[in-house]
Amino acid sequence: MKKPWIKISVFMAFLALMACENKKPEATDGESNLGGIDRTSLPIKEPIRQTYTELDARNATPPKRFDLRAPEGAPNVIVILIDDMGFGVSEAFGGPVATPTMNKLADNGIRYNRFHTTALCSPTRVALLTGYNHHSNNMGAITETATTFPGNTGVRPQTITPMAEVLRQNGFNTAAFGKYHETPPWEISNSGPQDRWPTRSGFEKFYGFIGGETNQWAPLIYDGITIVETPDDPDYHFTTDMTNQAISWARFQKALTPDKPFFMYFAPGATHAPHHVPKAWADKYKGKFDQGWDKIRELTLARQIKMGIVPPNTKLAPKPTDIKDWETLSADEKKLFTRQMEVYAGFAEHTDYEVGRLISAIEDLGVLDNTVIMFIAGDNGASAEGQMNGMYSEMTYFNQVPETVPDMLKHYDEWGSESTYPHFAAGWAVAMDAPFSYTKQVASDFGGTRNGLIIQWPAGIKAKGEVRSQFGHVIDIAPTVYEVTQIPAPTTVNGIKQDPIEGTSLAYSFHEANAAEQHQVQYFEMFGNRGIYQDGWFARTIHRPAWKPKPLRTLQEDQWELFNTKEDFSLANNVAAENADKLKAMQALFMKEAERYHVLPIDDRLLERTNAALMGRPTVMGDRTSVTYGEGMKGMGVDIFIDLRNTSYTVTADVEVTAGGNGVIVTQGGRFGGLSFYLRDGKPSFTYNFLGLESTTLTSSQALKPGKYTLTYDFKYDGGGPGKGGLGTLLVNGNKVGEGRINRTQPGIFSVDDLADVGVDDGTWVTDYGTSSRFNGKINKVFIEQKK
Repeated sequence: MKKPWIKISVFMAFLALMACENKKPEATDGESNLGGIDRTSLPIKEPIRQTYTELDARNATPPKRFDLRAPEGAPNVIVILIDDMGFGVSEAFGGPVATPTMNKLADNGIRYNRFHTTALCSPTRVALLTGYNHHSNNMGAITETATTFPGNTGVRPQTITPMAEVLRQNGFNTAAFGKYHETPPWEISNSGPQDRWPTRSGFEKFYGFIGGETNQWAPLIYDGITIVETPDDPDYHFTTDMTNQAISWARFQKALTPDKPFFMYFAPGATHAPHHVPKAWADKYKGKFDQGWDKIRELTLARQIKMGIVPPNTKLAPKPTDIKDWETLSADEKKLFTRQMEVYAGFAEHTDYEVGRLISAIEDLGVLDNTVIMFIAGDNGASAEGQMNGMYSEMTYFNQVPETVPDMLKHYDEWGSESTYPHFAAGWAVAMDAPFSYTKQVASDFGGTRNGLIIQWPAGIKAKGEVRSQFGHVIDIAPTVYEVTQIPAPTTVNGIKQDPIEGTSLAYSFHEANAAEQHQVQYFEMFGNRGIYQDGWFARTIHRPAWKPKPLRTLQEDQWELFNTKEDFSLANNVAAENADKLKAMQALFMKEAERYHVLPIDDRLLERTNAALMGRPTVMGDRTSVTYGEGMKGMGVDIFIDLRNTSYTVTADVEVTAGGNGVIVTQGGRFGGLSFYLRDGKPSFTYNFLGLESTTLTSSQALKPGKYTLTYDFKYDGGGPGKGGLGTLLVNGNKVGEGRINRTQPGIFSVDDLADVGVDDGTWVTDYGTSSRFNGKINKVFIEQKK
């Protein structure tokens, strides 16, 4: 039975509500639709808070709540960015790979056949997500090659604010899924700073990986800033996982805030190496590439002409002389290279399928009509970083260990599976960039920078199946988003004046196929490959193809070419000799733009730039030669973890061992190269895994009884240059229990995403630990010291 005083309290509350019923909130400068509010200065200012003299709230008129909302009718925005997909890959742009999702988008929207990227992943991504050139973002190349020169520091300047942050502060929900390769590697740890992590760059939700690539079967995944374990699923694949996460987020967002628009950045790791895909997808292409890369180029161009993707007079640009004619290859080479392409094609189609699942989910939510979908088929051209023969494990490239065709053929049946980390031969990259000559990294050829763009927006674009041929660049994406959402690029953010936006909105071309081109000048530069576009003219120099370790000539001796792209879509006809004055003018224009956008001075070094000390960029260790780690520290990259390459070192661990002691004490790397200090069946052990090709294991002859121990692994490096061997010794409480030689070590990185862990081996395993890699005792501390 209810107490009488409860009834009285409820009644009094009811009377109070009735008394206030007719007191409507006063209008303030913070109207819910932000009418008249200045959106050019972020954060948008809250209204000045009123003061009151009235004692009793029931006698005062409450103000309206300040409610930050996007402009009325603003659409949802989804930007889809595929990795390492060349212009000639997808069926939607005349390529040999089935892409029904892209086809459907193109049939219901518009295709851009003269849209460009920067020729490399990180630079393209920062340019896309900001609307500024990559050098303006200090991202002249990937973060792992940053220097101290402006334009190349890898640190986004305060005068540039990411599009996601602008949209978030204007009432959008924001999320990113997949690859995010814009965080400086020395900042990828709990110690931060985290200003350039996705969740501090405008994205409220992030699920994906931070580096340049990942193992699709065993990725290193962050949810926000926290590493999460890969779901325990025998059919696991990261592209499927990230798609599930994106669908879940969109459903959640629309269920809770159906009137609030969202911005989603969906960036799979596909089709970047490693080319990982379920076998059934690869097998769909059995026999479809037996004709070889030369014939595939020809067939692709024929389809592109028939579809109206390229002008009827387009010719195949010359194939680089380094790429062998298919007919000159041996039977073994043809067998291996064909399978490489079948796997890549299956990987690409599988990615298209997952994108289709996402778009179907958006349609099921009933919001597809007012959702702008921008599908960019590649952040650069197809990659020739697999060199002339491709690779069973891409880590061999980073350690300058060549792979032979006979060795790779041993992995033929498993190519693309979890036991491989593969890349395809450069000949396929050239074919996948048809009708152009070159590939990813070559910013001076459209094979490196020309990528297909599809835009669909049923409520805003009525054209269907049409082609747009206006020049566009990845810096045009953000201005386009700002225009369609009615949100201005900010002039100040947090009191800091912002640089003027550098891209040009593409919205002018939505309704007029023949609208005059508005993006009229654009420079290109990557590792010394450089070019300049102006009103149809394109001047360029090929400084270094992607498969060459060194430039063809010095920067001063480079040979420049000139093309009239209005008549020569593929850059097949060099007209420099007939237009010497025009070429000189274009070269001068390049230097002017290069100075303006912090391109100068140009650093054309490649592998040298991966050396942080040589470049002057920071690492977490800095000049320290020793460090103490604790249990649970994991996911430490090469710029975070102590450097154990090409040097002597000692690992000393204070541990408490249980019965049947097992698991990792400390490890770095994984299946395709790494080292691990661990217990197996109670026995202290150390394994050095050289590129997944050979392993050396040292093991104590006796198992440890339960108790506290000091376990040591000491490595004496032979010296005499990088990649040499040395003598390894195991000690328990200072007493030697094992010793042996390690014949060779990796001079370069172990992995991009199998990183250093204490107490566990996340990702793929360096060696076999039994049923679990997790240490089943207690690790008090692990002290590691370099010994020069």
